[in-house]
Amino acid sequence: MDRKYIIGIVAIVIIIIICGVIFMGGSTPKRADNELVVAAYSHGGEPESGFDPILGWNYLAEPLIQSTLIKITPDMGYEYDLATSMESNNNYTEYTVTIRDNVTFTDNTTLDAEDVAFTFNEAATNGATDLDLSSLDNATAVNNTTVVFHLNKPDSTFSDNFAYLGIVPSDSYNNGTYGSNPVGSGPYRFVQWDKGQQVILERNPNYYGKQPEFERLTILFEQNEAAFNAVRNHEVDVAAVPLAYANETVDGYTMYLLDTIDVRGISLPVMNNTGQTNEDGNPMGNNVTADPAIRQALNYGINRTAICQGALNGFGYPNFDGIAHQLPWANEEVNQIQDGDVQRARQILADAGWNDTDGDGIVERNGLRASINLYYSSEAPERQAIAVSVAEQAREIGIEVNATGSNWDEMDAIKNTDPIVWGFGSTNPSTLMAENYGPFAGQGYNNPSLENNSAVDTHIDNAMQMDRNSSYSEWSAVSWDGSQGVSPLGDSAWLWIGEIKYGYFVDNSLNISNDTALLQPHGGDIFGNIYDWTRTGHINNT
Repeated sequence: MDRKYIIGIVAIVIIIIICGVIFMGGSTPKRADNELVVAAYSHGGEPESGFDPILGWNYLAEPLIQSTLIKITPDMGYEYDLATSMESNNNYTEYTVTIRDNVTFTDNTTLDAEDVAFTFNEAATNGATDLDLSSLDNATAVNNTTVVFHLNKPDSTFSDNFAYLGIVPSDSYNNGTYGSNPVGSGPYRFVQWDKGQQVILERNPNYYGKQPEFERLTILFEQNEAAFNAVRNHEVDVAAVPLAYANETVDGYTMYLLDTIDVRGISLPVMNNTGQTNEDGNPMGNNVTADPAIRQALNYGINRTAICQGALNGFGYPNFDGIAHQLPWANEEVNQIQDGDVQRARQILADAGWNDTDGDGIVERNGLRASINLYYSSEAPERQAIAVSVAEQAREIGIEVNATGSNWDEMDAIKNTDPIVWGFGSTNPSTLMAENYGPFAGQGYNNPSLENNSAVDTHIDNAMQMDRNSSYSEWSAVSWDGSQGVSPLGDSAWLWIGEIKYGYFVDNSLNISNDTALLQPHGGDIFGNIYDWTRTGHINNT
């Protein structure tokens, strides 16, 4: 038989087999009732450095593979996890933590106080985590179950870090290899990482805490449209999707919209560009936003409610100062500002000498046109929608805003010169310090607006030296203390837009225990209550 003829027959057979597999749905592996498949890009995404908490794995979220000293409760309190007790001295420069005895890592080595001390010391000196450990001088293991944290300054918020930094083994840790094969003591153990696709975890039989029901957890790194398609193809139990999909319906799934303390806002550099550079040698300052009138006009003229209804698909909550309304340090006075007051915004500009002299709809002053570039991450649809909406509304008050999609590598170089759409939000009030503290201006991603107000800095310094509950009034005063602050009533160092919700499609056979779900921080924490998830029916894999 002719060789070409044989090859042709083989090719046809292969095509028929492939088509049959696709037609029968064989390309998608079936899920068992005792396993989970979750497209949870909102839960930290795929970490470039692997699953290493010292290098940033699951900042602000349940690390799954590793244990944390404490956990945050739904009412934003503390409960013990690896720790059994903790206390601080009177001025919050020293914390003493006692941990559980007889805890083991998944390589069967013992976890003790030395591992805890090592993890925090390593994260503070060589880590790339976004946790602020700048106040840590050193952590010392007093004995096998006691760690003392010595700080270089008062910090009443330091204990929040105990909830977010997973503990690694001091004896075997290597920052070059650990992330690809992590060892931990959390509810799940690492199995394999298929880069660009997924990570597979299995339940840790030696976990000391409440065991999750599900024996296997596969986390897919799909996002946006790919995550939604995974839902439509019944490939996942849970999928995080942009708010643009929140009104979609898929048979067999329910859309859950979880409350967050994640606020979207736009940095407005408050200083002129005079050639000064930040610690990385990049320029600082913006000659348009340096004028308080520009910042105030935007803060009073932009209609946040309309953006929450439109750009955020009706699932946003207007915000004026970056403090989510559920937080106990929210400033009620700031939240009474009239939203979208275009006439007041125009008057603010006119009173400051900004006028449209050439009739193009954009105001100028002394030859300087009120035109700014506004950057956003192209991977975040809601940030694009916010940027475009702000640009459209700003033109009504005479300010040109050029909405531009970018990536964080590019935006890193202009983060202190051009407005950027940011996301912030955690249970730790010191987030306000990261956003607004004068000494932090130009340092990494801290204080991108370059805010430098001594009254604001004093409130922050005071709060760091007070009992956590007592400090809330000082944190609230950062926004507005009756005469000064960073909010629209004061410096208008930011244009905060709104608190978002996180949308998750959940298979109807799965109960994610919505009643015990945490308020989602920036970045998401869908697995924060995974110990309470249950399978209440059988999966529909078709």
